[in-house]
Amino acid sequence: MLLRDLRIRDVFVLPCPQEQCYYLYGSTDPDTWNGPGVGFDAYVTTDFEHAEGPFPAFRRAPGFWADRHFWAPEVHVYRGRYYMLASFKSADRCRGTQVLTAEHPKGPFVPVSDKPVTPGEWECLDGTLYEEDGQLYLVFCREWVQTGDGEMYAMPLDESLNRAGDPILLFTASNAPWARPRFPQQDGHEVTAYVTDGPFLHRTKDGSLLMLWSSFGETGYVQGYSRSLTGKVKGPWTAAEEPLYAEDGGHGMLFCTLDGQLTLALHTPNSDHSERMKLLPVSDEGGRLTVLKK
Repeated sequence: MLLRDLRIRDVFVLPCPQEQCYYLYGSTDPDTWNGPGVGFDAYVTTDFEHAEGPFPAFRRAPGFWADRHFWAPEVHVYRGRYYMLASFKSADRCRGTQVLTAEHPKGPFVPVSDKPVTPGEWECLDGTLYEEDGQLYLVFCREWVQTGDGEMYAMPLDESLNRAGDPILLFTASNAPWARPRFPQQDGHEVTAYVTDGPFLHRTKDGSLLMLWSSFGETGYVQGYSRSLTGKVKGPWTAAEEPLYAEDGGHGMLFCTLDGQLTLALHTPNSDHSERMKLLPVSDEGGRLTVLKK
């Protein structure tokens, strides 16, 4: 298939040097917002123009707790196994990040537990995995639907990727100078909402710790990033003055191509059923990220 024809949100790229290819994941259900949750697929590419797949990496089995909003799968390698972190929701349970595992990046991925790893009473999404000084962390968003001002948290995990401590508040969406509120209807009333989406952590060449994340700005959905002033995940964090990409695209992540080019992967536009993957080469100089071409 041609990748330009693939409708996909929340793109995640896993380079696989031993196979000289890349695995692609994302939100691809036929109706990601209002339809039933089906699962996640993997695609395999060597050139980002053509791909093999889809391969069914995860499918909802009888008894799985969620039935909708299957969003934003990420796949990380930890101690020789592959772990998928993804967002799920049901009619009677809050949205949360579920951890799944497999022996191969194509799957099949199976849940490591019968519930999300995020707090059960919180509406959460977009968990990503980060390791610092031997400690694993889940970095995730608590949604504006509960807080008004979307929040970003880090939560320690044990070696089985189960919760190992309380969530630590890192920052809120309105702290970014480029973030702008939205005014959705909630329970029949207009509310002010600042969105946090899609955290992804990156250690720069000079040792700085950056976090990519998305919100809404002057031009629609935007990709920004924040910097840890201590170089540690607990922060404190401060947002860059300007977004990294402000052309109605976001939920990005960074990866290095097999020939060593740091690359930003995101989806654009942010309109349902029109989303496509976009890859942008990025420079990492002086603890700053710059998109080289658009």
